Amino acid sequence: MTRELWANDPFFDEETRRICKNLSEQEAKELFSGTLHFGTGGLRAKMNVGTNRINRYTVGLATQALSQLLLDKYGKDLCSTRGVAIGYDTRLNSRQLAYSAAQILTANGIKAYLSEDPCSTPLLGFSVMHFACLAGIVLTASHNPKEYNGYKVYDEEGCQLVPKKAQQVAQYMQEIKDVRTLNFSTDESLLTYFDATKDFTNAVLRQQRLFDDNAKKNLSIVYTPLHGTGLKPVCEVLKKAGFVNVHTVEEQAVQDGNFPSVPTPNPEDHRALKMGVNLANQTGADIVLGTDPDADRIGVAVLHKGEYLFLSGNDIGALLVDYLLSKLPSESKSHTAVISTVVTGELGKKIAKQYGAAFFETLTGFKYIGEKISQFEKAKKQNDSLKNFDFLIGYEESYGYLAGEHVKDKDASVAALLICEMAAELKTQGKTLKDKLNALHKKYGFELNELVTFSLEGENAVQIMQNKLQKLRQQDAPFNGILKTLDFLNDINQNEGFGLYPKENLLKYIFSDGSWLALRPSGTEPKLKAYFCITGKDHAKAQEKLEELKKQVQKIFS
Repeated sequence: MTRELWANDPFFDEETRRICKNLSEQEAKELFSGTLHFGTGGLRAKMNVGTNRINRYTVGLATQALSQLLLDKYGKDLCSTRGVAIGYDTRLNSRQLAYSAAQILTANGIKAYLSEDPCSTPLLGFSVMHFACLAGIVLTASHNPKEYNGYKVYDEEGCQLVPKKAQQVAQYMQEIKDVRTLNFSTDESLLTYFDATKDFTNAVLRQQRLFDDNAKKNLSIVYTPLHGTGLKPVCEVLKKAGFVNVHTVEEQAVQDGNFPSVPTPNPEDHRALKMGVNLANQTGADIVLGTDPDADRIGVAVLHKGEYLFLSGNDIGALLVDYLLSKLPSESKSHTAVISTVVTGELGKKIAKQYGAAFFETLTGFKYIGEKISQFEKAKKQNDSLKNFDFLIGYEESYGYLAGEHVKDKDASVAALLICEMAAELKTQGKTLKDKLNALHKKYGFELNELVTFSLEGENAVQIMQNKLQKLRQQDAPFNGILKTLDFLNDINQNEGFGLYPKENLLKYIFSDGSWLALRPSGTEPKLKAYFCITGKDHAKAQEKLEELKKQVQKIFS
């Protein structure tokens, strides 16, 4: 569809038509150069008019496709009674886009549960199961800059769509030839507003492991929701759990999709927690927590020997694995399951194996961890080989964690609860989370993890990046000391355990000393994510090895 059609057809709203009429030729080319594709993460793009951006029409197109899929799969009766839950974060236009999705659903005769207020992504996933919905939709671009928004879909098990399910929605989208067939008229009889925060927080609180009230009261916490949805669920969980000494960064407690106080609302970026650390310095807090706009990721800084030190996603994951396994009775550990991803560090795996727990790895993305949890649940019903595994914790290096089965996605609320429990318990021993991490490194071996993004520029940069990766695949030993190469795209049925993975454009080089390097390119941008996991006798030795390997990767992809 062209800019001219969008500018002149009365089907499009007046503001959209006005913007389209005033576009330059270059702007029009960019905004209408293609169509948004529904992938494993749903839709994500900058917000603007056009077929290649997030707006009510592209969101409507995806929702119409989902509606037709649900009607074909479940029939009108189930769709009109069980319906779809819709949530949205604090981003610009999220509320309006969520309402547009509700309009499309109800116009198709599908019941829509629409969140009364901005809600976290895990709360939406919880609501899908809580209301026994057939699917869920959340409008969020997670921790991306303010110009972006996104559209994620969850299945009836509360799990974000894995590729085979996402492809079904994508196919239905392709069959819709004209966006002007969309019906934005709302059937109010099929629209219900909800707030499941109370039930969600009660479900999170069932994951408590520490019941020392004095320890909780003595822990001083600074928390920032970074202008997002975390304020209500995180603060409610901590308060009800007994953490009463919580200081909120008031400037960042204001829900604002412009994210005015941070360069980017991403807790992985230490700059996002700067105001939190400043408040912690004023209050003498023991720990600083920060969550992203949809409150599924969490960043942490701890007071250690007079300064606030940031923990990495791998650090937090390993600490949580050790903490949760230490609280289990001995007889339970052999059938306890810990799940992580193939690009997450090794420390958590070593800890799980030492405790005698089962350890599973998935491809990158929490949707695969959620899928594994669902497999455990189904196995118990069907009495198959996975029936003996009880899920304990899933985590990934990108600051996402889940304990419990109240959702099947990463959840910053339950992570905040357990991180504070760990810190409170350690404080009674005169220790910090950093002390505990140092002890784990001493016991299991030092490990240094880093994610580096390499980019190319130019008209054919995407193809050049893919060609470089393909050339790398054809080399037996592109780096020194390689013990084994895992190609998740071509050797999927040849390497041990690969039957569990769908294909992905990912190369992982495992070195003889236990270190590894994983290379994962973007499918749409000339960017390569390089995940480094380096072992060494100490930080200095590991850092030296890391820098040398980074230079080698830079040389190949520069």
